[in-house]
This record gives sequence, structure tokens and C-alpha cells, in this order.
Amino acid sequence: MQSFHGRALPPELPALPSPAGRALFQQALQTGDAEAFFAISAHFHTQGDPSWCAYGSLVTALNALDIDPGRVWKGSWRYFGEDLLDCCKPVEEAKQQGVNLAELACLAHCNGAEGAPRFAAEHTIEALREELRAAVQQAQGAVLIVNYARSPLGQTGAGHFSPIGAYAAAEDMVLIMDVARFKYPPHWVPLPTLFQAMRSIDPDTGASRGWITLRPSHLPPGRCAPGFDRAP
Repeated sequence: MQSFHGRALPPELPALPSPAGRALFQQALQTGDAEAFFAISAHFHTQGDPSWCAYGSLVTALNALDIDPGRVWKGSWRYFGEDLLDCCKPVEEAKQQGVNLAELACLAHCNGAEGAPRFAAEHTIEALREELRAAVQQAQGAVLIVNYARSPLGQTGAGHFSPIGAYAAAEDMVLIMDVARFKYPPHWVPLPTLFQAMRSIDPDTGASRGWITLRPSHLPPGRCAPGFDRAP
């Protein structure tokens, strides 16, 4: 089997460590649009399987939101790992099929977070911009995860999930904290390009991709909220 060590990003998608990526991050810091980055980066998780981008994104979000899973991860520590996300869809089934946006919402609700999935075909880019800016301006308390097709971004692969860490308003670019860190580093994407990639149809559901903003729930982990007892 052929092996790979990372992929090159298209030049219009600057990596965070690059000079252009750092300049965009500095801009986001100055406008208060990178507050969420620090909690996300402190708990930034690389997906544990090529099909587990939704799991990697959700693990990052749940830990960044400081949600207590109420059960042990390893040793004596209560901390989210992908193996704890065992509701809504069997882990082994998810390993083969991946997870769609509605199933991600169900998994989040089972594990102490809340948020409604937004399907991009039903919303405007202005609605996305407003919601993501509200999320990245919070130091802790909200994490926005996007679900998009990689090909409109000039990347290899199909559907993907990752959290958003910051927003550079002057250039209208967002920082995707790509949980497939073995493939792409955190990088900046023009929001209109990302929105079009989110409007692509998920062939498994027939619906567009989209986003979800997660916040801590009033329900304890292990209980699904009404309407999320199973994935649609």
C-alpha cells in the first residue's frame, strides 16, 4: 500500500504557522475573534482513524468546553476520548461509515453538549458568519464545528468535520483546526469558499452539509435530549 506523509495545502489556504497564517491570526486576536482558539488548541485532538473526523472534532469540543464525561477514560481520569462516544451509532459502525451531521448532534447531546445542526442549503452565509463570530469571540463556552466537502477547497478526500478556531474579519477568512493533522495543519480558508463546500450534498443523507455550535448542556452526559434519542 502506498503511504503518505502529509499533503500540500493550496497556496490560497495559508497554514497557521506560515507568515501569512500568523498575520491573519494576529488580526483575529486584535479584533477579539480568536478567543476560542486557546481552549480548542489546549484540547486539540487528532482523529484516531481516517473516518473519525467527526469523533475527533467532538472530542476536541467536549474537552474544550470542560464537560465532565462522568466516566473514566483511562486510569483514574475522566476525560473524553473517542472510545467514550458510544451512543447513537456503534463505534465500529462509525469506523466503517463515518458520521453525518445529524449523528454528530446526537453524539454531542448524549455527552453533555447541546446544539442544533444547521444545514447550509437552508441558511445564508450571513447567518453562518454571525454564528461563527459569536462562537470564536468566547474564550470558553461555545465551539463551532463545520462539516464540508474537501474538493471545493482544492484538498484531497471527501466529507470532513473540524472545529473553527478564529476569524479574520478583514479578509473574511476562518481558521480550520483540521483534526486530520496527519494530512493538513490548521489553515485559513475564505468563508465564501467554505460555505460553498458546506452546501455540497452528503451522499449518505441526501441533505447538504453544514455546521453546529456546541455549548454545555443542562443534561448530564449519558442522556440524550428530547428529539436526539437516536440519529435521524
